[in-house]
Amino acid sequence: MRYVTRRLIHAVLLLVMVSFASFALLQLAPGDYFDSLRLNPQVTSQTVEKIRARYGLDRSLPVRYALWLRGAVQGDLGYSLASNSEVAPLLAVRARNTLLLSGTATILAWLLALPIGIWSAARRGRALDRVAGVAMSGLLTVPDLLLFLALLLLAVRTSWFPTGGMTSVADDGADFWSAAKDIALHLALPACGLALVMLPMLARHVRAAMIEVLEAPFIRAARGHGIPRSRILMRYALPAASNPLISLLGFSVATMLSTSVMAEIVLSWPGLGALMVESIFARDMYVVVAIVMFSSIFLVAGNLLADLLLLAADPRIRTE
Repeated sequence: MRYVTRRLIHAVLLLVMVSFASFALLQLAPGDYFDSLRLNPQVTSQTVEKIRARYGLDRSLPVRYALWLRGAVQGDLGYSLASNSEVAPLLAVRARNTLLLSGTATILAWLLALPIGIWSAARRGRALDRVAGVAMSGLLTVPDLLLFLALLLLAVRTSWFPTGGMTSVADDGADFWSAAKDIALHLALPACGLALVMLPMLARHVRAAMIEVLEAPFIRAARGHGIPRSRILMRYALPAASNPLISLLGFSVATMLSTSVMAEIVLSWPGLGALMVESIFARDMYVVVAIVMFSSIFLVAGNLLADLLLLAADPRIRTE
């Protein structure tokens, strides 16, 4: 319990520091949302200052941050000037879409990385292992942007998948299963693209962790007792190699969110990535801060999930 409490305290302190740093950087950046109004000769500077004062933008950085932090604790993330709406409901829809994409891609990447890594470790040094290594290295060298553009070209040329969006306009009144199938078709290319981006790194880590365990004395003893190789791999080697893989799981959950930004923009997935780019160009400060905080929460939650899984899997941590 002390271990979990300590981790939660660290997570809260980290989020507070990230919120203040992002708030301060956006505050110190030159310009704001009302710069375009200042360029309009029909709008006087006094009018602009009154509008800024109406939204509290004329106050000092500590005061604005304290007011925002108090509101954020109560669920109020500020007001979006560009969208003319509250930030929280605007963020909720986009965050749900991003979590759907990131979660699906993470599960798909691990479902591919585990068997590939285990299979390569069991055949270390053989021809098929070298072929798998070359394939993973080749996939690792492909730029993310090029990969997403290739998937978009595939959708355009073949018409097998939708070229953007999350749902089809024609399926607004469809039943549950038809709607789910439509979302799955729109989700297929972005999720596969993100999974392919993460796959080489995950597969290499799984292979390295398994190779280290397969050289351990207890694995050699298990082989000497005539235990089948498949049982050795899944029953003994994989649990012994789980600690670094669990830590990698937390890292991959956190990394997937940042990687999804480019996929959402190129493949037109309505998530946080496109909203963040639009908000940065519009200098919509509270939306940018809210998205940064959501990403930080996702990062902290991924690491906290890995810590809890390590606590459950490794009795040495519970003893400490």
